[in-house]
Amino acid sequence: MGSIRLENVTKSFGNVEVIPPLDLEINEGEFVVFVGPSGCGKSTLLRLIAGLEDVTSGTIAIDGEDATSVRPARRGLAMVFQSYALYPHMTVRKNIAFPLKMAGMDQAEIDRKVDGAANVLNLSSYIDRRPGQLSGGQRQRVAIGRAIVREPKAFLFDEPLSNLDAALRVNMRLEISELHQNLSTTMIYVTHDQIEAMTMADKIVVLHDGRIEQVGSPLELYRNPRNLFVAGFIGSPKMNFLSGAGAEAYNAHTIGIRPEHLTLSKENGLWKGKVGVAEHLGSDTFLYVTLDEGSHFTVRAEGEVDIRHGDTVFVSAESEKIYRFDANGLAL
Repeated sequence: MGSIRLENVTKSFGNVEVIPPLDLEINEGEFVVFVGPSGCGKSTLLRLIAGLEDVTSGTIAIDGEDATSVRPARRGLAMVFQSYALYPHMTVRKNIAFPLKMAGMDQAEIDRKVDGAANVLNLSSYIDRRPGQLSGGQRQRVAIGRAIVREPKAFLFDEPLSNLDAALRVNMRLEISELHQNLSTTMIYVTHDQIEAMTMADKIVVLHDGRIEQVGSPLELYRNPRNLFVAGFIGSPKMNFLSGAGAEAYNAHTIGIRPEHLTLSKENGLWKGKVGVAEHLGSDTFLYVTLDEGSHFTVRAEGEVDIRHGDTVFVSAESEKIYRFDANGLAL
């Protein structure tokens, strides 16, 4: 259980179409990430699946059944929001138990489900605390626990880590991924952070202006981006692009090279330039190079390199590591 299919789904607010006709299939047990810049439609699409927004046209099927007009509570989905939305006067136990209590479930069954969720989420030691006595990561786990006890067909996460600091984001990212492995339940996760998408997803859906630009596994999108948008969005630091005469030599309108596929030399190479900022991080060094023809390249080098601000360098790339795009931005 947990397969979701969207067929010719659209969404308009008045005369403004925010989701043009869109088809998407999410298989049972998949961890699917919707990723894209702010305003791309990813949260709107999630809300359409949840039933929190009405589709303008098209159909949404859950486990093969048409759910387009089904109320959110009847769809069998559980949503976890960016805000924890916990009841501050309730303990962790009561917060997690709340949806079951509202459903009139037997108290013994409620206790069994709550204890099970708390154990899975390492919350057993905090079960009698209130939200104000918990860290941000713990509060988010409580919100996830409240979703788990409902045993939904699918979990829908709407940027759940945005309120956490960098260290907590990494920890929670690992915990949610581990939770998916343990539960094997379909999960749809919305984020603008492509690192989260790359590290968590079985399948990534890249959105831009309400349209699906590409769907595939993280490595498929990294290795074979369909167009300039996907190529520039997937990968960190982002892909470098070069147009004009430098690209024409490769029979392309634009070429792209990832920072990790570039090498630097002080003697010779394909492109000559000058180093601006050099970020020495220990395991890696990121160098920002302005080429003589005016383009800017980011170069990723392993470990420490003896190159500093103002140095003249030559940048090279292996031909098989160069991506080529036509005048419409499509991969050649």
